[in-house]
Amino acid sequence: MKHKIIPFLAGALVVFLCITAFSPNDKNEEGYILQKEKDIAKEEAGPHAGGGKTTGMDFFAKDPAMKLAFRKRVLHPGSSIGYHLQEKEEIYYVVSGNGIMDMNGKSFPVEAGDAILTHTGSSHGLKPAADKDLVLIINYELK
Repeated sequence: MKHKIIPFLAGALVVFLCITAFSPNDKNEEGYILQKEKDIAKEEAGPHAGGGKTTGMDFFAKDPAMKLAFRKRVLHPGSSIGYHLQEKEEIYYVVSGNGIMDMNGKSFPVEAGDAILTHTGSSHGLKPAADKDLVLIINYELK
């Protein structure tokens, strides 16, 4: 009997560790998650082969119930979001700075307070202008 309990307990421990690894550790008993930008910020290359250095914050990424991506990205000078085909509708909101959006072969300036909806099937890329950061909130459906 003793030898049957040890594998069961080991299996239970593995299941527990897997569940906690993918559950938001910030969730409290009141049913919400609070995340601090400083705790999740990561230095990353510009997405979609954009290059340069960016800072990405993928809020609530560990919550398996999330159906929406909610990200903040800081495009530092010399970086960009590479030109790519949009597979899902996506919203960019410019928090601060200004930049150039390339959309379906045309370019236009964007600045703080602008929101850009990119429809499925369109192609786009984005880069900061001059020598300042371009700070964005990005939102799209995950599933």
